[in-house]
Amino acid sequence: MARGHLLVMLLLLTACTAEPAAEEPPPAPTPSFTAPTLVGKVVPPQDVLTVVRDVIDGRTVEFVDGTRVRVALLAEPKECFAKASLDFARSTLLATSVRYTVLTLGEVNLELEDGTDYAVLAVQRGALRPEGVDGGPLVAAQEEAKAGKRGLWGPPCEGSDTSKPVPTTTTTTPPPPTTTAPPPPRPAKACSVSYRITGQWQGGFQASVIVRNTGTEKVTGWSLLWTFSSGESVRDAWDASVRQYSSLVSASNTGYNQQIASGGSVQFGFNGSTRGSARPPTAFVLNNVKCAIE
Repeated sequence: MARGHLLVMLLLLTACTAEPAAEEPPPAPTPSFTAPTLVGKVVPPQDVLTVVRDVIDGRTVEFVDGTRVRVALLAEPKECFAKASLDFARSTLLATSVRYTVLTLGEVNLELEDGTDYAVLAVQRGALRPEGVDGGPLVAAQEEAKAGKRGLWGPPCEGSDTSKPVPTTTTTTPPPPTTTAPPPPRPAKACSVSYRITGQWQGGFQASVIVRNTGTEKVTGWSLLWTFSSGESVRDAWDASVRQYSSLVSASNTGYNQQIASGGSVQFGFNGSTRGSARPPTAFVLNNVKCAIE
């Protein structure tokens, strides 16, 4: 009997001194999932570097990949100044590296490689008018062109769509005698190019190019454009800054050979890669003028 009481007392003492069981931590909250905001959305290309392969008019260009776009916020070229506007665009953009950002389908903001906004430059020079803007850089550029009577704001357009007539004095003169004049001579090319492959090896070649100014005026700043037809590519060049985009190649002057005097020439060369036998290009364009080939 005494042993039974002792056992009960030991059991009660153990129960009182035992540590309480640790409580389990509460379950972690389940994080809410938010779908990415760009899922299902198309982001237009931004700040893309490319080359202008062709100029359609003062505000429409074609990139080297064949994409044709219009520069935003520029009005359609006026009839009176359409050709001059096209000449400006070609001299500024053709075979030139540019950056573009797509705004809407077929419409972009266009910048030259040095960061110049083409739309502002075109309006500032009087080549085009702005469209769809009430203020900002484009309007300021137009006021500057107006004040300086530049481009379409000067003669013969004077800001009009058509040329303004020039007052003339009516005089009566006898008709000239009828003569058969020889046809005028065809104008000579203003440039010629000598392209020579000076060395060739398995998978590579070396070329030397001479550009001659056959016109009557000196050339200040030049860019020679050609297209490879046999898969050639330029690796390194000297005496010219050479860039290639697909098969289109543009070679431009360096800081020390930017002028070509009338009757003078410049020479540059490069090493290239090829999958077969390298062949000379069949056409060259110097500053928008097609050159003769020597």
